Order: sequence, then C-alpha cells, then structure tokens
Amino acid sequence: MTYLDYQATTPLAPEALAAMLPWLESQHANPHSAHAPGRAARATVEVARDQVAALLPPGGRIAFTSGATEAINWAVKGVAGPALTLATEHAAVLDSVAATGGTVLRVGSDGLVDLDSLRAEIADRRPALVAAMLVNNEIGVIQPVADIAAIAHEAGALMLCDAVQGFGRVPIPEGCDLIALSAHKIHGPKGVGALWVRDEVNLAPLLHGGGQEAPGRSGTLSPALCAGFGAAASLATDRVDADRAHVEHLSALALARLGPDWTLNGSPSHRYPGNLNLRFPGLDVARLMSDLRDIAFSAGSACASGSGRPSHVLKAIGLSDADARSSIRIGFGRYTSDTDLADALARIDAAARAQRIAA
Repeated sequence: MTYLDYQATTPLAPEALAAMLPWLESQHANPHSAHAPGRAARATVEVARDQVAALLPPGGRIAFTSGATEAINWAVKGVAGPALTLATEHAAVLDSVAATGGTVLRVGSDGLVDLDSLRAEIADRRPALVAAMLVNNEIGVIQPVADIAAIAHEAGALMLCDAVQGFGRVPIPEGCDLIALSAHKIHGPKGVGALWVRDEVNLAPLLHGGGQEAPGRSGTLSPALCAGFGAAASLATDRVDADRAHVEHLSALALARLGPDWTLNGSPSHRYPGNLNLRFPGLDVARLMSDLRDIAFSAGSACASGSGRPSHVLKAIGLSDADARSSIRIGFGRYTSDTDLADALARIDAAARAQRIAA
C-alpha cells in the first residue's frame, strides 16, 4: 500500500510510539492523583505540554483535549458572542460558528480571503471571534492569518487559528488568541489534541466536571496519548527544516510527473506543498479509487467522506459540481519516498487517461 493521504492522518512516528508504550504496558496511574505514581504520570503530561508549546508563540497556555474538534468547539462556543469565519473552513469550525449564529465569508477562486472584504464584514457584523485555518485541509492554501488577526483585533474581536494542518510544518503566526491542534496530523496518536489559549483570554467551559486542565477543560488525561503527542511535536521541532525540504522536493516531483492536463485547485503560491488538490476533466474519482485500491489518496476531507456531496471547499472557490467531483487530493510527507510517490502518480495518471479513452 502506498499512503498518500497525509491530510487525513499521518503515520505514527516510531518515537511517538516508544514514548507511549510504558504508559500502555506497565504504568497506569491517573495524572490527577496526588500519590507518587500519579505525580509521575503528571510529570509525563507536563513534559509533553512543554514539547508541544515549543512550536507555539510565547504568552499562552496549552490545554490538552480529545482532539482538534473539541478544541475548536470550545474556542468558538467559549467566547461570548457570535463568530465570523471563511467558507473554506473545516466542518468543525463551520458548524460551531453556525451554532453561535455567526457569519461565513466567501473567499476568492484561489481560496484566499480578501482582506478588505473581511474588514468590512467585521465592521458590519461586530463578531466576538474570527476563525481562520492556517493551512486548508483540502487544498493546502495558506491564509494570511497574521493579517486576519490584526483586522480582528482592530475591531475588538479575538482570533482563533485552526492550525491542525500547519502545526509542525509552517510557522505559527503571531497575533492569535486561540490555536487548535491535533496530534495525529504530525505523526502522533489519534485521540488527543490541544487548545492554546493566550494568557489574558478567558473561556467558558465546554465540558463540565473536575476542571483538570486550565483554563477549565474537564476530563481525565491519558498520559500515553499526551506523551505520544509531545514526542511527535519534539520530533517535528528537530526535523522542521528537513521535513520542509523533503516535502518541497516531493511536490516538485509530483507536479512535473503529472503534467499540464492536471489542474491545481487553489493558489499555486500561497500553499503548503505537501497537499496537492488536482482535477482532471471528466475524471470518475470513485472508479479511480476502485481501480487503484493499493494507493491511499482521497477526494477531499476524510470527515466528509461518504456524504455524496461535492467538496464544500472546492465549491467555495468556484468549481462546478463536475469539476469538484473530478478532483483528487494527494498528501505526502516525512515517510513518503520519491519512488513510491512517482510510481503511484504514474499509475494514477495512466488510470485517469484510460478513463478518457474509454469514454
């Protein structure tokens, strides 16, 4: 199996697995207990917290969560007042904003927000929170988060950055008040994420209970999951330059291999190179996937798979239903080899062309 779906999830790093194993095999204490084993578990959690924080701006605190979906829901719903977001955001943001009676702003055909339109909409709507994704999970476009945050702050709003796809891959911009993270997008385990909260920001709790995590997240933490997240973050810190160079090399290889019949969706320049969302006219993506079952790629967000609807992100950048349904997402990263990617793309390209000939 050739795995090319890094935006859905990433392979677990061996270092993350090694950090988790003691807490799965022989150490089982509750990190919120006061006895010695509990304190040892708590120490492991705090080491992980510092490892994750090393990739984030200073002046904030990290609350571990069950994942980015919880972190986003907490950030949006924990602020008093409606939120404003972009049409290309993840469903966790869009649905949470809808629950607050908030506003969704259109983007351009390149997937980028128009800052003047954003400023006018914020002035008109007066949201309490503005939410924008750093790296789009479907098309890889990088939003100008620092500029968005500055505009939000001018109007007295807080800024939430969904940094799930960017964390450990691109620098986190200054100016954010809330940052949502997920471990399994940086070679950590599934089931754990975090919300970074700027020191002066107060949030109403989403989950009520013991309030174990400042600033008010309730629930018993898993030392194993936190340790895996921390180890993955530490590895990303050490490998950031090497990972970036590898992904840029793979992206250039991929675009050269596929050629001009494939069209890149979204901005060609303001993007993370490890995410290529491409369309081929008339492509039957379901048939392509059936023909190439030993290659893992996607037709969009894993969270919306099986819905039968064309991608809301591709629709938001102006694609027709037919073009959206003729698009695939290729995601690669640290553990993708040149040979695996080149061979997989050659087969994808050949299968797409065979469909055209058959038609």
